[in-house]
Amino acid sequence: MSALERVMIIGPGRAGLSLGYALVQADAVRSLVVCGRHPEAPGHPLFVQGLAEYVFGIRIPAPGTSAVLLAVPDHVVSELAHALAGLGAAPVGCSAYHVSGALSVDVLEPLHAAGYAIGGLHPLQAFSNPVTGAERLPGSFLGIAGSPEAMATARTIASALGCPTVEVPEARRPLYHAAAVMASNFLPPLFDVASRLLERAGVPYDRGLPALAALVRGTLANIEDVGVDLAVTGPIPRGDIETVDLHLRALDPSERRLYGVLGEHLARLAPGGVSPAALAELLARYEGESE
Repeated sequence: MSALERVMIIGPGRAGLSLGYALVQADAVRSLVVCGRHPEAPGHPLFVQGLAEYVFGIRIPAPGTSAVLLAVPDHVVSELAHALAGLGAAPVGCSAYHVSGALSVDVLEPLHAAGYAIGGLHPLQAFSNPVTGAERLPGSFLGIAGSPEAMATARTIASALGCPTVEVPEARRPLYHAAAVMASNFLPPLFDVASRLLERAGVPYDRGLPALAALVRGTLANIEDVGVDLAVTGPIPRGDIETVDLHLRALDPSERRLYGVLGEHLARLAPGGVSPAALAELLARYEGESE
């Protein structure tokens, strides 16, 4: 049985389509409408297989709609909230959410004035593809916020998707989102730097990337098994300053700065190894080098 009667998603991007496809696959919604700014629907299974209705532009949600998700870039949310509110009063019992990690629920105030319960529903997951993104949602956490009515519907959505939830006070949402960015968005550039170091060491880039991915999967498993503090490994926790020096000598200045910033935090996580002071002293030897 469907957990929700009707859902409308505004914004057929990676997050919106992933959420919509996951809801359909979980048999969690009886009717799904997706609104977009292009006349033609994207070539996504939701529309190719007739699983959802595509609407060009936006329209007022039909009676019986349980939730409207504004899955659009942060800078568009306020404008879209005003536009949707301008179409008329909310269906009875309908909640409206943005899927932003950083924005306050207050940005949806025009929708509250139009009768919607308002909230935030942010998936703590990286959506690089709007099809496979749906497969990664179960087990992912949802950051939820809002009025009691909106929170109740958000929990229904989370339960239907198999997603645990976390609640973050409105004033601290930027910290919550910064944490997500640091844990997820910073990994690709870090992988790129590490893969290029392997390439300079003689390992082709297309071989280095999967090799590092396997290494990181092991690290993530260790973090889940024993926690961050006990999962630290390598020369810094071991106190092997000679190996750290070999690394620093081999790196160019920008890579050395990145190694230093991350290494200092690692040193603080692993007292008894290379100390932050010793690492800073070692880094200072190379500060005079030019780019």
